[in-house]
Amino acid sequence: MTTSAVPGVVIVGGGQAGVDLAFSLRFEQYAGPVTVISAEAELPYRKPPLSKDHLALGATETEYLRSGESYAEESITLRLGVRVTEIERTAHTVTLDDGTTVPYTHLVLALGAEARTLPMANIPADKVLSLRSLADARKVHALFETAADIAVVGGGFIGLEAAAAAAKRGIKVTVYEAAPRLMGRAVCETVSDFALTWHREHGVEIVFGADLSEIRADGAVVGIGVTPTTDIAEKAGLQTDDGIVVDETLRTSDPAIFAIGDCARFPTGFASGPVRLESIQNASDQARHVAHEIATGECSGYASVPWFWSDQGDLAIKMAGITSGHDETLVLGNVDSGSFSVLCFADGVLVGADSVNDGKTHMTMRRLLAKGVRVTLAEASAPGFDLKQALSA
Repeated sequence: MTTSAVPGVVIVGGGQAGVDLAFSLRFEQYAGPVTVISAEAELPYRKPPLSKDHLALGATETEYLRSGESYAEESITLRLGVRVTEIERTAHTVTLDDGTTVPYTHLVLALGAEARTLPMANIPADKVLSLRSLADARKVHALFETAADIAVVGGGFIGLEAAAAAAKRGIKVTVYEAAPRLMGRAVCETVSDFALTWHREHGVEIVFGADLSEIRADGAVVGIGVTPTTDIAEKAGLQTDDGIVVDETLRTSDPAIFAIGDCARFPTGFASGPVRLESIQNASDQARHVAHEIATGECSGYASVPWFWSDQGDLAIKMAGITSGHDETLVLGNVDSGSFSVLCFADGVLVGADSVNDGKTHMTMRRLLAKGVRVTLAEASAPGFDLKQALSA
């Protein structure tokens, strides 16, 4: 059975990327059919609060991306609780698990990613939880209501946000991290060390390199990264490599199919090779970029500045640029004050900054990267250097 005789834009995924794309198409005056297909039965919702206020404050109210009425007002068809099982590229249709097919002129895969899991020998399986979806957050919230002792596996953003939330509620919490430092893939060593001290001072025990088989607690939150969702893309014969591979316009190996958000691996001038970014900013920016391409036919390379953030208790950690390949750093401000930024350099050139409770420097760094201003370590180290002045140089 076909749900629509008129092909249009079909978006697979009801997360930030998918919903932003749908509404951006209407903003760009696209007049054709727009369909959003989401495997979750819930109205699409904001994910960042799930590991922040939802846990720390015990909040139970869901923050929806848009009201249910707004989809109808913008003539956006929202299909909830159904999955795409097959993409027929020649016929330009997708088949859903309820047996219906939907035709498309453009197909956008905003599939997201799935949390990695692991078994815990001494904790019941139903108490070993991930934190990726609203259903996950409700389970973690229920665990926090009853548990006295929580194990958090993974010292990345999600794990530390959950740990800070648990500690704030008076729960004994221990973070177990396999790597030698916290947030090792995301921030520089100075910020890792500062966060380690902060969490320990706020009641969180941190253990590095522990044997997980020895962990005992009332429950566990596992935050050990995600795996991009690529199954239907692979089945359709699209190129994948730690995500769905796209070009600079965010098109896949099939020019009628785009991929955006956490599932997409794309080239960027802010890194030495293709990357896959897990951030709300990237999801939203890529959604707007693809909406403009589809609505206007104007094709250009995606070039938005990558930035990220993590709120851990009263720590506001913000990152601008991709700094994973940096080899030198320079601190702006006073680390002991709790408000500072670390400029990161690769081969003597500024590539980004990690900021702690320093939103002004973070915003300046984003503007520098957007303008393509080149700042060297020698320049930044000179007496009287001002990052803002570099913008007008």
